Amino acid sequence: MNFYLILASFLGTAVEFVEALTIVLAVGVVKGWKSSLSGMALAIVCLVALVALFGVPLMSLVHLGTFQLVIGILMTLFGMRWLRKAILRYSGLKALHLENEAFEEELARQRDDGTEGKKMNWFGFMTTFNIVLLEGIEAIFIVLTLGLAADSLVSSILGSVLGLVIVVIAGVMLRKPLAMIPENTMKFVVGLMLSGFGVFWVGEGLGVEWWHEDISILVLIAILFVLSFVCVGILRNLQNRKVNLREGSAQDRIGAHH
Repeated sequence: MNFYLILASFLGTAVEFVEALTIVLAVGVVKGWKSSLSGMALAIVCLVALVALFGVPLMSLVHLGTFQLVIGILMTLFGMRWLRKAILRYSGLKALHLENEAFEEELARQRDDGTEGKKMNWFGFMTTFNIVLLEGIEAIFIVLTLGLAADSLVSSILGSVLGLVIVVIAGVMLRKPLAMIPENTMKFVVGLMLSGFGVFWVGEGLGVEWWHEDISILVLIAILFVLSFVCVGILRNLQNRKVNLREGSAQDRIGAHH
């Protein structure tokens, strides 16, 4: 078992499951739980089939340096995408993702749809199927890239299963969006972890001799953490300057008018 892998997989997939759960709950409230849960169940079956078809066969390639290099590049790009969004959110250039707002928006979308069904509402069914499948594919990418590159698919799958179980149990018990979960912070942490793992495996694929091997992952994550907060600070200052310039220009125009 690889603790780093379990934690990274747990956090990364849990974020995806939380977003999917919000839509599943909204559809269930408006269109009925049969339509909502049926679409979710079919999507989960498709996702399990994808893992079975592609995950296990790829394990035979995991020791190839080229394969690790490719996986590392893909994971770095994926992680940097999450990290970029987190930096923009914390600097105020992008709105925070709030599950309560997403829930209300989906409720309105489902109510605006005029379709009805006595037993099954297909609009609601396809909505939950699509969201669970899309979020699940991202979760599978996290699970497979982490597990295959580290040659520990079991650890990666275990982390994702824990994330799924906890999110589902919380959703069943609360029956409302998991707004209390610091999702934006989780996305920031996941972006750091995925980027750190990605850079590490790119180095592995290129034959880099890392300092103290896996300990280097923590060092890489720490460096990315510091750089991210430097970027947040710079972007905040730039944003504040723009705001001050606009306010100053507005005051000058008012003064000139008088």
